[in-house]
Amino acid sequence: MTRLSAELTLLTSFQDADPLGIIYHGNYFRYFEEARRMLMDTIGYGYLEMKASGYMYPVSEAWVKYIQPIRFQHRIRVVAELAEWENRILIRYVIYDADTGKRLTKAQTTQVAVKMDTGELCLVTPDALRKRLRADHAER
Repeated sequence: MTRLSAELTLLTSFQDADPLGIIYHGNYFRYFEEARRMLMDTIGYGYLEMKASGYMYPVSEAWVKYIQPIRFQHRIRVVAELAEWENRILIRYVIYDADTGKRLTKAQTTQVAVKMDTGELCLVTPDALRKRLRADHAER
């Protein structure tokens, strides 16, 4: 499978930092979420398309390895890669120093498909996502 990825570069904000000027660990998930949103938008299956297809994809697991602290006004590059999509969505993330390329954090999230109308967990990837992934791979 060809790996799908998206990335963004940003300057960390004051409101994301603790009193010592280090980005609070919980705020990393906002960066992951933005990269994940961009990734899903690249295949045409962002939040509005998910809702229209009748599925939601809540996070069922998250894992983070904080390698180096990220500070206020730090230029970072956040990369999200779709690693698996059979039976679940597994997205891997890496946060780099945007200027040096040094890896600062790595993480992953697992999301599962749930039918919006019934709340039923889907044990296979819904066709709505499968079709978009096949279309994206055909273009590559």
